[in-house]
Amino acid sequence: MSPESQHLEYKRELTDALEREVVGFLNSREGGRILIGMDDAGTVLGLADPDGDQLKIKDRLKQNIQPSCLGLFDVLIEESEGRTWIKLLVASGSEKPYYLRKQGMSPRGCFLRIGSATEPMPERQIEALFAKRIRNSISRIVSPRQDLKFSQLKIYYEATGREPNAQFLKNLELFTEDDRYNYAAYLLSDINNTSIKVAKYAGTDRVNLIENEEYGNCCLVKATKQVLDKLDLENRTLTRITSKERLETRLLDPVALREAVINAIIHNDYSYEGVPKFELFADRLEITSTGSIPQGLTEAEFFEGYSIPRNKELMRIFRDLDMVEYLGSGMPRILRTYPKECFRISENFTRMIFPYTAQLTTHSEVESGLESGLESGLESLADRIILSIGGAALSKAELAKVLGHSSISSKLNQRVNQLLEAGLIERSIPDKPNSRLQKYRLTPKGLSLITAHETLTTFPHQTNHERHHLSPLP
Repeated sequence: MSPESQHLEYKRELTDALEREVVGFLNSREGGRILIGMDDAGTVLGLADPDGDQLKIKDRLKQNIQPSCLGLFDVLIEESEGRTWIKLLVASGSEKPYYLRKQGMSPRGCFLRIGSATEPMPERQIEALFAKRIRNSISRIVSPRQDLKFSQLKIYYEATGREPNAQFLKNLELFTEDDRYNYAAYLLSDINNTSIKVAKYAGTDRVNLIENEEYGNCCLVKATKQVLDKLDLENRTLTRITSKERLETRLLDPVALREAVINAIIHNDYSYEGVPKFELFADRLEITSTGSIPQGLTEAEFFEGYSIPRNKELMRIFRDLDMVEYLGSGMPRILRTYPKECFRISENFTRMIFPYTAQLTTHSEVESGLESGLESGLESLADRIILSIGGAALSKAELAKVLGHSSISSKLNQRVNQLLEAGLIERSIPDKPNSRLQKYRLTPKGLSLITAHETLTTFPHQTNHERHHLSPLP
């Protein structure tokens, strides 16, 4: 185990000092972890009643810390070396300074993590942080409507075994300080004017829009599930059949995709009434959310998985409904598959660009070994030409349009000629190569390359024409 540090604290058992340590992490830039049931060296000692301690921690942090830190911590029960202990994850809060309710906003109630110690916060720093406190959070913005209903949200909670009581909405912090519904309540209500857009384009740019769907005007949880279902449908399975085995993969990594969708929705800056946007291109998915990296977090810390939930009320609810595994888990899961270079971060927006998995192999040339249908593959543009033609016959101009090109390029001409020489495609008018009516179709060898070397699994209702426009290759 690592030694205690600015981000790590060990405790043998649950003590009265817990809230003090949590306040210190809430007021820090990166948050931290408190491991309960371990000695100062990180040796696991275990806890006599971890389930009871877990409930006590949740209740104490809810009751004893101001501003509310619900949605900013996770209490996880862990087991190792045959002993059970607790991992308390604490995110950096966006409403600093946090303080102990009984002691108030003073050096006796405000603390800061310095090295491996938690120290009282100086009065001057308390005043400076309070002056910067973010006041445009969705918990403080009054809902544009006050006649809200929450039957959808209650159904989702009931499905997890939680029975909403009379204090249900109050416990979820869906009211402002003067007891009016806040903007978080508006987003989670049965009827609102917020909708999430999913657009689909035929090519690699935004010229040829072929589908534009909106999901929303309902509880944000419901809208999120609708977007996830839509993108799961688009995330088709690619199947490679070899002489030894059948290999399957998806256009996009399902785990990273789910995390990216939920991150974009719960961390979106709704104070500007902007909503996330999802765009499907021929070669990639782009996810754009309103808002840059949360204030107080550097880009390096963002990619390392430190979390400052922009909308802690949404984070708390999505965790309650098991749509988020635990605090700060999203970014590490995404980065397992897609590198930092897939992110574009500006002053007002955050965009994730996920390239699709190549359907065929990515060798640099068409080789004579293709006759076996298994030994080697095609370059990406050649792949796309073959899959775009499919069972049809297309001219070069039609090919260029399907591939998202503005004109017939020299590279397209070169690849078509290579495929002709390899015997994978043929001319529809072979005796007039330069005919203006000339089209290209797959030869039996080209067809066998698709069926024997790399089968693209699509859904039964898709037509050949739709598959042309959905070619995901780069």
